[in-house]
Amino acid sequence: MNYYHQISRVFFRGGIAISASLVFAQTAPSALGAAAMPYKIVNTVQVMGTGAIDYVYADNDSRRLYVPRGNQILVFDLETLKSVGTIANAKARGVAVDPKSHHGFSSSSPVVMWDSKTLETIKTIDVQGGPDGILFEPLTERVYVLSHRAPNATVIDAKDGSVAGTIDLGGAPEQSASDGQGHLYVALEDKDQIAVVDVKTLKVTAHYDLGGKGHAPAGLGLDAKNHILFAFCGDSATAVILSADDGKILATLPIGKGTDGGGFNPMTMEAFSSQRDGTLTIIKETGPTSFEVEQTVQTKQGAKTCTLDTKNNQIVLITTERAPAGATPPAPEAGTGQPGGARRGGGPAMLDILVVGQ
Repeated sequence: MNYYHQISRVFFRGGIAISASLVFAQTAPSALGAAAMPYKIVNTVQVMGTGAIDYVYADNDSRRLYVPRGNQILVFDLETLKSVGTIANAKARGVAVDPKSHHGFSSSSPVVMWDSKTLETIKTIDVQGGPDGILFEPLTERVYVLSHRAPNATVIDAKDGSVAGTIDLGGAPEQSASDGQGHLYVALEDKDQIAVVDVKTLKVTAHYDLGGKGHAPAGLGLDAKNHILFAFCGDSATAVILSADDGKILATLPIGKGTDGGGFNPMTMEAFSSQRDGTLTIIKETGPTSFEVEQTVQTKQGAKTCTLDTKNNQIVLITTERAPAGATPPAPEAGTGQPGGARRGGGPAMLDILVVGQ
């Protein structure tokens, strides 16, 4: 029974059948539309280059899409997917942008800080560990650079780039999510846990154990309004859904194999997880404790990270595939001597940007 059925039944029992129909019609069109219009790939772009990729990031305020590749960060228009520039000398895993200060940051060592309007580098920031995941936390206007090695989190003031502190999370962090109200949730891949951080004190306040229901959580979605976490586990191909208040496990659902990213769209009440096996799992939150796999979208092999375009309610994924025979890689990036800013060995390959929508 979903939210809409509950509303309909209350009014019907009250003997107001016409009002029940009106409430259902006014409340449920998005749900009906979702059922009638399944998700599919609605746009794709291919870009020749070399070098490894990891996380993709949508700057929804500035309408830009960031894809770290090799020794540079590629920047695209989020609407058209046309290239708008690059940020050089950034061996990054991911990107975070503060929409207030218009400062961007890379998960790299050192961290590169730039002006998100001009893409000009402002400065570099020395950090320890091996930067991987990254997140902008809006309440304190700080950036969290996550690392599997100590320190697990380096916290940077987004306004001036100063280091505010470091945190021992008690495990190897992957994706994180903020509720905007003072809590940061971090998936600990090696511990099968979700760490809870007080962003004001920079202290870990709890560890939510997945209780053997899922292994190696890498992606994380958060319904901040209803305090629900979606931990997407790569090794067990499982989504573990739990309360963000106390860690109580609410449900488990199957997903594809090899997830490395996910999220939650409050406009559609859907969580999503991208997988290496070329699938995107869409989970519908039909009630406070009711969830179901709504759809499994076929994407492309290797498309294991994703980001949400909040304006268009679309999910953007990235992967690479072998370039056609005889393809010519880009010219070397200035100062690197590497074709296209390559981070490590390997020939040219196509970067695929996939947009999934209805």
